[in-house]
Amino acid sequence: MASTEPVSPPGSGQALFLSTLAFTLCFAVWTLLSIIGIPLSKELNLSDTELALLIATPVLTGSISRPVLGILTDRFGGRPVMGILLLVSASCVYLLTLAHSYPMLLLAALGLGLAGGAFAVGTAYVSRWFGGDRQGTALGVFGAGNLGSSLTNFAAPLLLVALGWQGTAQVYALALALMGLGFLVFARDPRHPTPSLTLSQRLAPMADLRVWRFSLYYFFVFGAFVALALWLPHYLMRVYGVSLTTAGMITLLFTLPGSLFRILGGWLSDRYGARRVMYWTFIACLVCTFLLSYPPTEYRIQGIDGELRFSLIMGLPPFVLLIMVLGFFMSLGKAAVFKHIPTYYPEHVGAVGGVVGMVGGLGGFFLPLTFGMLNDVVGIWQSCFMLLFVLVAGALAWMHYAIIKANRVEWTEQRETGDLPELSTPSKLVLQDWRPEDTDFWEQQGRAIARRNLWISIPNLVLAFSVWMVWSVVVARLPQVGFNYNANQLFWLAALPGLSGATLRVFYSFMVPIFGGRRWTAFSTASLLLPALWIGFAVRNPDTPYLVMLVLALLCGFGGGNFASSMANISFFFPKKEKGAAMGLNAGLGNLGVSLMQFLVPLVITTGVFAFVVGDPQTTADGERLWLQNAGFVWVPFIIAATVAAWFGMNDIASAKSSFQDQAVIFRRKHNWLMCVLYTGTFGSFIGFAAAFPLLSSHLFPEVDALKLAFLGPLLGALSRAFSGGVADRLGGGRVTFWVFVGMIAGVIGLLWFLDHRDQPGAFVGFFVCFLWLFLVSGVGNSSTFQMVPAIFRHEVARLLPDQDVRQQQLESDREAAAVVGFTSAIAAYGAFFIPKAFGTALDLTGGAEPALYGFLLFYVLCLGLTWFYYTRKKAVIPC
Repeated sequence: MASTEPVSPPGSGQALFLSTLAFTLCFAVWTLLSIIGIPLSKELNLSDTELALLIATPVLTGSISRPVLGILTDRFGGRPVMGILLLVSASCVYLLTLAHSYPMLLLAALGLGLAGGAFAVGTAYVSRWFGGDRQGTALGVFGAGNLGSSLTNFAAPLLLVALGWQGTAQVYALALALMGLGFLVFARDPRHPTPSLTLSQRLAPMADLRVWRFSLYYFFVFGAFVALALWLPHYLMRVYGVSLTTAGMITLLFTLPGSLFRILGGWLSDRYGARRVMYWTFIACLVCTFLLSYPPTEYRIQGIDGELRFSLIMGLPPFVLLIMVLGFFMSLGKAAVFKHIPTYYPEHVGAVGGVVGMVGGLGGFFLPLTFGMLNDVVGIWQSCFMLLFVLVAGALAWMHYAIIKANRVEWTEQRETGDLPELSTPSKLVLQDWRPEDTDFWEQQGRAIARRNLWISIPNLVLAFSVWMVWSVVVARLPQVGFNYNANQLFWLAALPGLSGATLRVFYSFMVPIFGGRRWTAFSTASLLLPALWIGFAVRNPDTPYLVMLVLALLCGFGGGNFASSMANISFFFPKKEKGAAMGLNAGLGNLGVSLMQFLVPLVITTGVFAFVVGDPQTTADGERLWLQNAGFVWVPFIIAATVAAWFGMNDIASAKSSFQDQAVIFRRKHNWLMCVLYTGTFGSFIGFAAAFPLLSSHLFPEVDALKLAFLGPLLGALSRAFSGGVADRLGGGRVTFWVFVGMIAGVIGLLWFLDHRDQPGAFVGFFVCFLWLFLVSGVGNSSTFQMVPAIFRHEVARLLPDQDVRQQQLESDREAAAVVGFTSAIAAYGAFFIPKAFGTALDLTGGAEPALYGFLLFYVLCLGLTWFYYTRKKAVIPC
């Protein structure tokens, strides 16, 4: 187990003092809107939803920014990153005072949230100053900067009375700015040089499951701590009937030990070991949450002489004692988690600490929302502690399993490393020799392995598309069960999964060569559990805030991101003569997830077959009973099974490894950007129309129940994609793509004609047939454009790298083509956002969909011209 130098260099005390003071101020700013948001919302007349979004935005952005800030600290040092971060945060706080509109407030809140990222900067900075024998104590002292939230709770109300909310924000901005200047002037980085690592090397630990185990620990000890700090006042007032002042004082008894004793946790981790402290923490928290989760219960027993009655109810004094104990041990656990990080990852403290801190911060964002939903679903106030009991039990079980396994390894090898090598990739699942272009190799063993990976990949992708697009059906049903949203709000909910899915694809497209296809497929599929489960809880209560629904819509984008990595992974397994068919099957049958969802969800939401698990139905105004929660819960068992199949049944290809820097060469390739345009015209149209059709048809033809027919379009598009790959292999992808855009132009013209005659009999039939035609031809185009990519890049790599031998050119073209496939799919997936949003905007402004369709028509004409000029005319740049 690697460790840092045992002796701390001169200046370490000054570095610890400055970083702790800076983090305390940053944490105070991070929670500032929870105080000044109240008078600010009154002044600008904000709704409860707008206020909730405003307060939550800094928590979310502060969490997400931590990995990036941690990597920057590893690369450039803590002094410049922390100083600049303080100054930027100060300017954003000052921006609050200039805001006169809600969008400006949100923009300022986004920047203000960066202050929460100071934790990742300080962790990486402090750990470099202290030796392994003092790192735990030092990080515990630094982590006690969480007291900044108590500082805001105490000082901000006083400043509000004296200066108003603008004056309060200006005082905070001035304090941050002075701290930033002071940090740049007085702080310095350790003299030993920061290692020069590439981005892929800095991200390499993210492939280690240990990092995510540490993240689960921190999700509980920090995320649950923040969540309880926000939830306890409400809980105490409702359960015990205390006043707001009393509830605040009792909450303080939880939060103060949870911050101050982090220093003790660091010292204990240095003295007795972080593992031991984590055992103390989890066992104590397990006992506390079990006792706290026991609801008031009355027992009736038939005794010999009659009925005996007694009840178990936790009074206020034992409750206060238990939450004080819980807060104390959470503080120890927070320090112990971060004692692990510089020990295991001395050169990646910023990156790993940033990811762990991000997951913990997200716990503070998502858990309070989940507590409220559990109250609605379970109907028991103690359900929040029940959830925490499950979390801590899972963390303890995983930690114990990992340690036992590591101890077995150390005992059999007669060595003691203290490392935890759990769930590392078994060598039998890594293909060290992979030569699909070698005919003998392919026939003897390659084809069987490739097909096994393909047939496991397909159901994983089916589930990804199902979860990605499930919101399009759920949204159409929300008004029927009491969600009072207008048309524009509904189209926003339908469009946001497309936005987040497309954005995630940009990152997912580079993940397979970095982490391996087997690992990434299993991880990305497992991530679908979060939106699937949360949808099941959220849609049961019409009072669920619109903010929560927006977050859920964004989380559904996890499914959209999977396509990029799945296609990139499968492209490595097959020879060029079979790539088109294999990728067509993977994508086409994967696209069936949209059709499967649009067929299955309308059925399962009308049946109570899962009622014993998902609860009672909702009743519509027409008296129809709907189990809308089934739309999420129905996917859960399949996601779990697919994740297990991917982890144990797929393979990683050793030769497919490459860094982000190696793959980033595609950004200099002109044909990468051209294929982004063409694939947006095909796949962007397919996924955008799939997302928009249910809601669009219900607005244009309200007399028709189009939800029962919506699955036919995606089904047709998916099947045409799956079985047209061979056609593109034989006739040429460019030639097929050219005629695809001719067909799409004709389809849009047909839609415009039938909308112009919407009042005539049979208008919906014609409208629907035109949409089916668009799905059919876009499915063919999805396959043909992807078939073009390997051919284009074989030609380009041979032209640009003529000095390489044929084998090297083949490997390079495969890498570039895989990256382009993923990246173009990312750009094209924005169609799932822009098409529904274009229809929504057109309906809002004009009452019809025609303006959006004219825009699509012009875009298809552009795609037709590009295909002809570059790929299909007689003297095309790359005939294909």
